[in-house]
Amino acid sequence: MLNEVRIAVIPGDGIGKEVTAEAVKVLRAVGERFGRQFEIEQLPWSADYYLESGITMPPNGYDLLRQFDAIFIGALGDPRVPDNRHARDILLGTRFELDLYVNYRPVKLLDERLCPLKGRTPADVNFVVFRENTEGLYVGIGGRFKAGTEDEIAVQEEVNTFKGVHRIIRYAFEFAHSRNLTKVCMADKSNAMTQGHALWPRVFREIAPLYPSIEATHYYIDALAMYMVLDPGQFQVIVTNNLFGDIITDLGATFQGGLGMAASGNIHPGRTSMFEPVHGSAPKFAGKNIANPIGAISSAALMLETMHLESEAAAVEAAVVKAVREKQVTQDIGGQLGTTQAGDYIAGQVRQA
Repeated sequence: MLNEVRIAVIPGDGIGKEVTAEAVKVLRAVGERFGRQFEIEQLPWSADYYLESGITMPPNGYDLLRQFDAIFIGALGDPRVPDNRHARDILLGTRFELDLYVNYRPVKLLDERLCPLKGRTPADVNFVVFRENTEGLYVGIGGRFKAGTEDEIAVQEEVNTFKGVHRIIRYAFEFAHSRNLTKVCMADKSNAMTQGHALWPRVFREIAPLYPSIEATHYYIDALAMYMVLDPGQFQVIVTNNLFGDIITDLGATFQGGLGMAASGNIHPGRTSMFEPVHGSAPKFAGKNIANPIGAISSAALMLETMHLESEAAAVEAAVVKAVREKQVTQDIGGQLGTTQAGDYIAGQVRQA
C-alpha cells in the first residue's frame, strides 16, 4: 500500500478550477485522517496557459504525467479557444498516450429525491458503465472536403480493434467477478453498423462463457437507453464503445441528480491513471461559488479506490452520502451552500470518520 502518493493536478478551466480545489481539500483531509502523505503538484495547463504561451502542454508533458501515481484533472473548455485544441491535447491526448483504455463511470443514486424517475430509490440506481476509451470515433480519423460550401463532405471514421474490444469487455467481466456481481450487459449497434461493430458481439460471445456465474446480456444501444429509463435496477455492469459510453453515462448522470454528481476514472490497470468529474467547464457559472463539487470529490474517491486505498475511499464516499442526505450541498441538489462551503463540510466529515 502506498504511504506517499504523488498526484498531478490539472485544475483546468471554468468551474473546473473551483471543484478541483474542493477535491484537493478533501484529499488533504484524507491525509490527516489516515496519516497518509499526498504530494500534490499543480500543473497550469489550461486555456489561460495556452492563450498566454501558445502551448497546450509541454513537449515532455505525457512523460511527466507518467511519473505520478495518479492524475486528477478538472473540466476543460473555454470559448476563447473555439476549437478546444488545448482540451484535445490535454484530456484526449493523455487518454491515448497513456493508453487509459478503461473509462470507469459509476451511476449511483445517493438520495431518492434526486432521481427524476418516478418511484426509484438508491437500490434501483446502482450500476457501473465501462466505456472503451482509446478507440472509436474519438481517434480523429477523417476530414472535410469543400468545407463551407453546398458540396461539403464530412467524414469521420470509427476504429474498433480486436485488442481494444477484447480488453474492455474482459475488464468488465473481471470487475463483475471481483465484486461478486452477476450481470454484465454489452451494447453496440451491430444491426446497422454491420462491419464496424461486428467485433463487439463476437468478442462478447467468446468471453461470456468464461464467466458462467455471470448473466451476459446484449442490447443494441437504442434499446439499452430505453431499458435504462424503464428499469435501471436491472443493470449492474454495462460495457460499450467510446461514443455510446459517453452518451449513456450522461443519461445515467441524470438518474443521480445531474452531471454535477457524476465521477469517472480513465484507467490502465497497474499504470498511472487519470480521474475527472464528468461535467464540463460551464464558463457562465465560473467564479460564482455555485458549482457542485461532488462529482470532483467522488472522482477523488475513485482515484483512492483504484490505488487500493479502500478505507480512504470509503471515508470520502460516506462523507458525500451524509452531505447529500443532510442537504449540506449546493443549490442544484437541494442545499443552500456554496461550492467552497460544501467542500468544507465533506472534508470535515472525512476528518471525523
